[in-house]
Amino acid sequence: MKYYFYALIVFILDQVSKWFIVKRIPLGEERAVIGEFFMITSHRNRGAAFGILQNQRWFFIIITTFVLIGIIWYMRRTIRENKTLLTCALSLLLGGAIGNFVDRALFGEVVDFLQVTFDFSLFGKDIYYIYPIFNIADSAIVIGVILIFLDSILAWRKEKKGAAHEHKSDLV
Repeated sequence: MKYYFYALIVFILDQVSKWFIVKRIPLGEERAVIGEFFMITSHRNRGAAFGILQNQRWFFIIITTFVLIGIIWYMRRTIRENKTLLTCALSLLLGGAIGNFVDRALFGEVVDFLQVTFDFSLFGKDIYYIYPIFNIADSAIVIGVILIFLDSILAWRKEKKGAAHEHKSDLV
C-alpha cells in the first residue's frame, strides 16, 4: 500500500506545482532560479515528450489508460514478489503518468515549467543546448525508468553470481 502512497505524493506534488505555475506565472514568462542554467518557464505542451505528436489528445488518453492498467497490474505482482526497488520505480511511473494524464484529460495539454540550459565550452567547442521544458511528472517518470534499468542490472548480476556459484558447486 505504501507504494501507492508514493505515487499519490508524486501526483500531488505534480498537480500543485502545475496549479501554482498556471495561477502565478503568465504563459511564456521565464523566471531565473540559477542564472540562465535553471529557469521556471510557463509552457503548455499538447503533445508528448519533446513536443512530438502535437494535438493527439485522445491517442494519449487511450494509450495512457492501457499503460496505467499495466503499471498497476505489474506493481501488484512486484509487491507480492517483494521487489522493493522495482516497485518503487513503478510507483514513480504511476504517479507521473497519472499527473500528465489528468492534465491531458481535463485541459487537453500538459503544463511544463522546468527548463535547463547548458552553455559551456568543452575541448574548445562551445556547447549551447536548451533541454525541452518538463515538469515533476516527467521527472518522476524518468527517475522511475532509471530505477527499472538499475533493478534489471542488479537482478542480472545476482543471476550471474548465482549461476557461477552453481557451476562451482557442480565442479566439486
